[in-house]
Amino acid sequence: MAQSAPLNPLNHDRDSAGMTYVYPVVSRRAGGVSVGINLNPNNACNWACVYCQVPDLQRGAAPVIDLVQLEAELRAMLTHIVHGDFMQTRVPEGARRLNDIALSGNGEPTSAREFPEVITLIGRVMADFALVNTIKLVLITNGSLIDRPRVQAGLKQMATLGGEVWFKYDSATATGMRAVNQTRIAPEKQFERLGIAARLCPTLLQTCVFALDGVAPDASEQTRYLETLARIQSAQIPVQGVLLYGLARPSMQPQAPRLSALPAAWLDSFAERIRAAGLPVKVAL
Repeated sequence: MAQSAPLNPLNHDRDSAGMTYVYPVVSRRAGGVSVGINLNPNNACNWACVYCQVPDLQRGAAPVIDLVQLEAELRAMLTHIVHGDFMQTRVPEGARRLNDIALSGNGEPTSAREFPEVITLIGRVMADFALVNTIKLVLITNGSLIDRPRVQAGLKQMATLGGEVWFKYDSATATGMRAVNQTRIAPEKQFERLGIAARLCPTLLQTCVFALDGVAPDASEQTRYLETLARIQSAQIPVQGVLLYGLARPSMQPQAPRLSALPAAWLDSFAERIRAAGLPVKVAL
């Protein structure tokens, strides 16, 4: 395994371990070490979020996954973390705990055709390291493929492993989704997919907020988002809460010069409105 410089929350280099699929990060949202699984080493995604930190992002799906290589890399990384000196040599004091294994990476992980097989593989490795129900298995997803049977099969397996879905929900309007996520998916369809995900596996909303051309999300965007939270509860969709976060690392997309971080006070104020709407919220700048 390649040796690299100490990790910090601003360094999410997918190549930091010299592996194809597996990389370690110190996650500001997770609050510890996260072992990342990158099923999109081709930098392909079906969305193109303007804040995305992936360089050379292209539209598309994950390539064929080499399951044997993925398992070997995951076992090597966990051996280094659980039985080696990884925490002492790579991780700042105060963050030296293994928090989760996260399917994230350089594109939409559920676009991998082998997604359910990947979940089975991860579950097997977690069991061998006595990590089931000790750490989380997290899927960070835009949710756009949740209605596919193979993705649902993977989510059902995740639920048995103490899994958790972080479902991207940056906007509840068609205009907002086109501007931020560069997708023409209808908000109503995305709401339906959220319901599917949350009923298969514990699910949180993951919402990124920022200023575009110096302007924060306007009143109508905020209102529609909060109305959606109320609708989630009235429909008894078991969403666990909201992960509200700002821009911590620079976008690698063409829109990057137009983006800027919002003040902490703005995020805190919006978080209070989310709590008032009835959902727990965790804020990460």
